[in-house]
Amino acid sequence: MNHVSVTPIQEQDPLGAHVSTSNSVIFFSSSVKFLDVLKKNNQKVEDYSVVLWFRTEVKFRRKNVDDDKLDTSVHVQETLLKESVNPSWRLSLPHVLTGVISSFLFGYHLGVVNEPLESISLDLGFSGNSLAEGLVVSTCLGGAFLGSIVSGSIADAVGRRRGFQLSALPMIIGAFLSARTESLEGMLLGRFLVGTGMGVGPSVASLYVTEVSPSFVRGTYGSFIQIATCLGLMSSLLIGIPAKEIAGWWRVCFWVSAIPAAILALAMEFCAESPQWLHKKGRSAEAEAEFEKLLGGLHVKSAMADLSKSDRVDEPDTVKFSELFYGRHFRVVLIGSALYAFQQLSGINAVFYFSSTVLKSAGVPSDKGNICVGIVNLSGSIIAMTLMDKLGRKLLLLGSFFGMAVSMCIQASASSFSASGASPYLSVGGMLLFVLMFALGAGPVPGLLLPEILPNRLRAKAMSFCLAVHWVVNFFIGLLFLRLLEQLGSRTLYSIFACFCLTGFVFVKKNVVETKGKSLQEIEISFLPQVPPV
Repeated sequence: MNHVSVTPIQEQDPLGAHVSTSNSVIFFSSSVKFLDVLKKNNQKVEDYSVVLWFRTEVKFRRKNVDDDKLDTSVHVQETLLKESVNPSWRLSLPHVLTGVISSFLFGYHLGVVNEPLESISLDLGFSGNSLAEGLVVSTCLGGAFLGSIVSGSIADAVGRRRGFQLSALPMIIGAFLSARTESLEGMLLGRFLVGTGMGVGPSVASLYVTEVSPSFVRGTYGSFIQIATCLGLMSSLLIGIPAKEIAGWWRVCFWVSAIPAAILALAMEFCAESPQWLHKKGRSAEAEAEFEKLLGGLHVKSAMADLSKSDRVDEPDTVKFSELFYGRHFRVVLIGSALYAFQQLSGINAVFYFSSTVLKSAGVPSDKGNICVGIVNLSGSIIAMTLMDKLGRKLLLLGSFFGMAVSMCIQASASSFSASGASPYLSVGGMLLFVLMFALGAGPVPGLLLPEILPNRLRAKAMSFCLAVHWVVNFFIGLLFLRLLEQLGSRTLYSIFACFCLTGFVFVKKNVVETKGKSLQEIEISFLPQVPPV
C-alpha cells in the first residue's frame, strides 16, 4: 500500500495539527494527534516510523515507502514515537492522592494536641505538670522513631499498599484510645500507637509516590506529600480552636482523625501496587498490569524495559542493613541522611516552637498566629510544587538553604535590637521568610529526592534508616534547644542555625545530583561505578 488514507483533523483543533498525504508522508504538530488519526482509520502504529522531528511538527512515513520519495534523509528510530508521548498524568493521580492521605494524617497528629493540651490536662488530672504535658506531646515522636525503623522492612515484605494499611491501623486504634481515655496512661498509649503509624506512613508515602509517578510529573506529585502534611497540620489547628470554649472538645479532635485513616486503609484496596516492588519480587506480569493502570498500555513495554536495565544478577535479593554503609551504596545513603539532618539542624522546629511568642510580640493572637504560619508554609509548598519539575530539585534546595540562612540572620539581628520598636516586626518578617524558604525546598525535596536516588533493591530499607536519622536529630534538638537558648541567647543560637543552613547549601552544591525528568532506572544507573574504557 503506497498511499495513506486519513481524515484531516478539523481546523478548530486546539493544537492546530494538520495532515498531508502527499508521498505517503503525514505531518503533525503532535504525535498524540497522529495516534488519534491512526485509531480512527483502523491503522497500526507499527506501520509507520518517525522521519523528522521538529519543535512543533512530527513527520511520519509508511515503512514500505522508498526513501527517495521523501524530502529528507534524516531518520529516527521508531521507538521515538512511543517515547515522545508522555503518559497521561490523570491515570496515576488518584493513586498518588490516596497515598498522601498518610502525610495528611502525619501533619494532623503533629498538631492535634497544640490547642487542646490545656483542656486535656484539666480533664485527665495533670494540669500544671509540665513533664506530663511534654510526654503527651512527645510520646508520638518515640512511636514515630520506632515506626520509621521498621517501615522499610514492612514495605519490602508486604508491599506499599499493605504498608499503608498497616500504618493506618495503629492510627485508628490510637485515636480511639486517646478519645475515650480517662487517664494519662491511656493518653500516652494512644499517642504512642499513633506515632508508630506516623513513622511508617511518610516512609511508605515517599516510596509509593516516587514509584508510581511518571518521571515528567514526579517532582510535582512528590510535592503533594508536603502539601498534605501542611493541610493536616492546619486542619488540626482549626479543629482544635473550640477546645478552649467547649468542654470535652479535645475528644472530638481525636475521633475526627480516625476518618481519614479509615479512608486510607479502604481506598488502598483499589489502588495500584508499586510496579518496582512487584518486579523486585519476580512478579513481572503483575508489574506490567500495574504499569498499564498507571501509565497506559502504550508505555508498558518501555517501562518494563527500564526496570530490566537496572537489574543486577550478581546481587542477592535480600538486603542487609550493613550494605548501606559501604561500597557504592554509602554515597546515596549519606546524601539522604545528611539532607534530613540539615533539614532539622536548620532550626525549623525552633521557629515553629517560638512562632506564637514571636507573633504575640507583634500583637497577633496565638491561634491566628499559628494559622498565619500554616498559610505561609502551605503557600511555599504549593509554589514548590509548580517549580519542582521546572527548576529541578537541586536548585530549589540551594535557594532554600541560602534563604533560610538569610532569614536566621534577620532573626539574630532582631534580637540585637530588642530595645527598638521595630524589633518585633523584624522578627516576624524573618520568621515568616524562614518558613516560606523551608517550604520551597528543604521541606519537600528530601522526601522526594531520596527515593529517586536510591536503588530499587534497597530503597525501602535505606529510606527507613534516613528517616530514623531525621527523628534522632529531631529528638536531640528538641531536648537541647531550651537549654542552649538559656545559655547562649537567641542571637547566638540563631547564628548557629544560619551556619548549619550555609553548610547545607555547600553540601547540596557538592554532592546532590539533579534528577528532574529522569526515570528511576536512569538515576540508578548514573550512580553505578563507571567502567574505564579498555
